[in-house]
Amino acid sequence: MATYAVGDLQGCLSPLQCLLQRVAFDPGTDRLWLVGDLVNRGPQSLETLRFLYRMRDAVTCVLGNHDLHLLAVAQNIERLKKADTLREILDAPDRDELLDWLRRQKLLHYDAERDIALVHAGIPPQWTLEKALKRASEVEEALRDDARFPLFLDGMYGNEPARWDKELHGVPRLRVITNYFTRMRFCSADGTLDLKSKEGVDSAPPGYTPWFSHRERKTRGQKIIFGHWAALEGQCNEPGLFALDTGCVWGGAMTLLNIDSGERHRYDCNQEHP
Repeated sequence: MATYAVGDLQGCLSPLQCLLQRVAFDPGTDRLWLVGDLVNRGPQSLETLRFLYRMRDAVTCVLGNHDLHLLAVAQNIERLKKADTLREILDAPDRDELLDWLRRQKLLHYDAERDIALVHAGIPPQWTLEKALKRASEVEEALRDDARFPLFLDGMYGNEPARWDKELHGVPRLRVITNYFTRMRFCSADGTLDLKSKEGVDSAPPGYTPWFSHRERKTRGQKIIFGHWAALEGQCNEPGLFALDTGCVWGGAMTLLNIDSGERHRYDCNQEHP
């Protein structure tokens, strides 16, 4: 039995299947962790969701910003953007089954046996892992609650509030939690987000650094697998951190990590798919 983690798929199913074939992945015994952004921008968003749903018992998944966007678009088609590749999902006969599965996934997963966390974008420096898990559960509960679900999606978009405050409540509270876990790259030491800068670590605006590089980060030393930041090209020099988004959908690569051995498998995404 082996457990693997893979970077952002974004509707690129063929590279994932090639990687799984390379390691002789067996969904009956092996496990696959996904850092989120399963869909959008790539050519096979519907097929990707169906593939993962079929082997859902072998899958551990956290939600990314594109996954949440899909859920929001399914509630209100006017949110669909020109560059989105989500229409096939919205028109699929099994869309409700797939979307119901998606909305029940976590924002933050923690494997106590391995002492390792799985998240799409990161964990803000001011939160311990324990607090992060509690905050993630607030959004997870809203996603699963039929009454709160559409209200959360209606208010999910936006960059404010830019910093966590325990006095926040309602949708603004859920929005900043969601932005930390699914959109964060740069922040200040107190967790104030900059959500405009999207390039590599050298593009940080004054007063901001990558979320993982703050000296007083409360999860320092904690093993964390994350995606979202393709400009890192899989490079993160912080001990215990594993950056897996290597930009497959942009012509980069897809990276599959054996969580226990540390072995990485890479599929060059500008080669011709079989």
